[in-house]
Amino acid sequence: MVETGSKRNIRHLSLQELEDYFSGKGQPRFRAGQVHEWLWQKKVRSFNGMTNLSKDLRTELETTFTLPALSVDTTQLSSDGTVKNRFRTADGHFVEGVLIPTEERQTACVSSQIGCSLSCKFCATGYMGRKRNLDFDEIYDEVALLNDQAETTYGKRLTNIVFMGMGEPLLNYRNVLAAIERIAAPDGLGMSPRRVTVSTAGVAKMIRQLGDDQVRFKLALSLHAANDKKRSEIMPINETNNLAALVDALNYFYKQTNGEVTFEYILFNKFNDSLQDADELIKLYRKVPADLVNIIEYNPIDAARFSKPTEETIQQFMDHLSKNRVNARLRRSRGKDIDAACGQLANKSS
Repeated sequence: MVETGSKRNIRHLSLQELEDYFSGKGQPRFRAGQVHEWLWQKKVRSFNGMTNLSKDLRTELETTFTLPALSVDTTQLSSDGTVKNRFRTADGHFVEGVLIPTEERQTACVSSQIGCSLSCKFCATGYMGRKRNLDFDEIYDEVALLNDQAETTYGKRLTNIVFMGMGEPLLNYRNVLAAIERIAAPDGLGMSPRRVTVSTAGVAKMIRQLGDDQVRFKLALSLHAANDKKRSEIMPINETNNLAALVDALNYFYKQTNGEVTFEYILFNKFNDSLQDADELIKLYRKVPADLVNIIEYNPIDAARFSKPTEETIQQFMDHLSKNRVNARLRRSRGKDIDAACGQLANKSS
């Protein structure tokens, strides 16, 4: 949590807490609604910008509270229209978010942590380590800034949000859910949670918790191998959250929420791209009420030994899934030329 001395981040106060604060100061309760609107809908980034408050009251707020917020540090535009942003936090950290435009959609790919602790062998973020979790208001800022960018650059609002950037969302559970609640709120960005997908490397206990909490957003599992030996080799989290535990957790999640489940599967050359690997994926797919398998192109990074399969191998893999009635889609990479594609986020400035 970003705090400065004894001051509290004003965006961490609920509307009720703001009302109580203003009442305690002898101010009318409607002031709370005014401030709340500035913070979440007008997205003001300084108390001085709250122009319908008196100067004395703005000074009082600045003396009592902090208002830390993300800012855009650098922006890169890909040849395919993808936009990568490096955001700067109020305490000087960097985190990346990506705007992915298509004819039908404007998708924000957002981060939940600064870095990541899971050390997946194919992911640039995994080689950074984890600096800290993002607070819910910082995650909200990512989405709000990317939404502004979508409107400015492409004349359209965001249609979708995917938590597929830096970090493991389910290891920042409270803040991720609070951010989605604020994003979906009518007095926030007003986006349907059904337009939000949270992607996890597989934290079985927290997948079950999502079920208990009756969440309304979609869930994606970063699978990438359909047997425990291979998956543990590239994703150390599998050693404590194996496939049997994940299958059980995903079925529990579906039973509790009836929510959509997607598998994400990156193809690595001569590692998980054979027809035998496809058969293992088919077998696992039938154990879970998965709506879709996203087959993803691998995007090479300097630190990893993996490479992308040939187009022929990719097509054979896809054809085998189709022949066995698996709902699979090949997801082509976007933003590769600016290191904005899946697995490439590592706070590079250029």
